[in-house]
Amino acid sequence: MTEENSNVPAPPDSAVPEESGARSSRRVESRGTRRGMFGVSGSGDTSGYGGLVKQTIFPGASQRPYGGWYDEVADALEARLRATDLVAAVEKVVADRGEITFHVRRDDLPFVAQMFRDDENLRFEFCAGVSGVHYPGDTGRELHAVYHLLSMTYNRRVRLEVSVPDADPHIPSIVSIYPTNDWHERETYDMYGIVFDGHPALTRILMPDDWPGHPQRKDYPLGGIPVEYKGGTIPPPDQRRSY
Repeated sequence: MTEENSNVPAPPDSAVPEESGARSSRRVESRGTRRGMFGVSGSGDTSGYGGLVKQTIFPGASQRPYGGWYDEVADALEARLRATDLVAAVEKVVADRGEITFHVRRDDLPFVAQMFRDDENLRFEFCAGVSGVHYPGDTGRELHAVYHLLSMTYNRRVRLEVSVPDADPHIPSIVSIYPTNDWHERETYDMYGIVFDGHPALTRILMPDDWPGHPQRKDYPLGGIPVEYKGGTIPPPDQRRSY
């Protein structure tokens, strides 16, 4: 999936807090091992990186203080969640490389998203879309949906992230809260197979309705479909050359 795609300028450097306590207590998490450039099996490697073996490492949960306005956002979020007995709705917070991500339980996503939009201390009025991510080695949390939120009131950006198992790829739709997510949820469904429950018309948006599989998942075969151009046939990539 594509990352944020808006014409809203990024906040100036002064608006992005320095990582203070988060850096001193940095933790990492492993989400499996990638073999080859794309991590697929069952088709020939055409990248030249078939022997690549690399662990997939991501930053773990950050500890307070996060730094700058990150703590203001976290405080406002925590206050609202405590008032509704939903403190556990946020599984962890990751402040890394000048960005902050709130990992949210899927069942609580609609409430948390509406709170980010409506709370006077948050005011994240715009969602630039949802991106899908596939981590085959992240057992029980293979599919991730990442929402990019912008506060035009305070000129701040945050991310919400929801993780679900491949065997149960359902996440509540938030189109009723952020209508801009209409096509983005359809694209994430099309490319990754994440089912957004409650979406007004969850159909494929890029691939034909009868297309098998979801092309941007890591376990999707490298090979394409035969292409014919002016009488010349071009075989799928996995049939051209294998290193």
